[in-house]
Amino acid sequence: MRPIRLDGLTQEQLQELDEAYHTTHDARLRTRVQMVLLCAEQGLVAAEIAVLVRQDEDTVRRWLRRYQAEGLRGLSDAPRPGAPPKITPAYREQLLRVVRQRPRSLERPFSLWTAARLADYLAEATGLRLSRGSVYRILLAGNMALSRPQHTITSPDPDYALKKRRLKTPAIT
Repeated sequence: MRPIRLDGLTQEQLQELDEAYHTTHDARLRTRVQMVLLCAEQGLVAAEIAVLVRQDEDTVRRWLRRYQAEGLRGLSDAPRPGAPPKITPAYREQLLRVVRQRPRSLERPFSLWTAARLADYLAEATGLRLSRGSVYRILLAGNMALSRPQHTITSPDPDYALKKRRLKTPAIT
């Protein structure tokens, strides 16, 4: 089989590949760009590249041909079939807005949100029911988390702090 050569890449194409390699967060795309760079810059053939990137030789050839045919766009994954996501950006925003409010202000008979209670409330409000795990994932993506309340006991007594400290320290006899 004749080796695939990418000797004729312009400086702009090499720079575009280098930028894609350093900026992408997609590991699969980075590996594919690396395959093209190894072929173009170092003149390696598919068998040598396959050893370096731990891929099959046929896989390397396929991505090199795809780059020749389509350029950098050809290295990205094609859209995959499947159901569209149920969670819309509007739903996500509504969940984050609701969790910031007190349940009683929304006429709920409880004082604290749980994932199940949030799921129930939003199912009533939007008609879309999510699992508790999905609610947790949305909250985590929004830099929020549900946690147990921290109960503190206070008193209007001006000497309360002094008395409390006395209770905590053991008496010396």
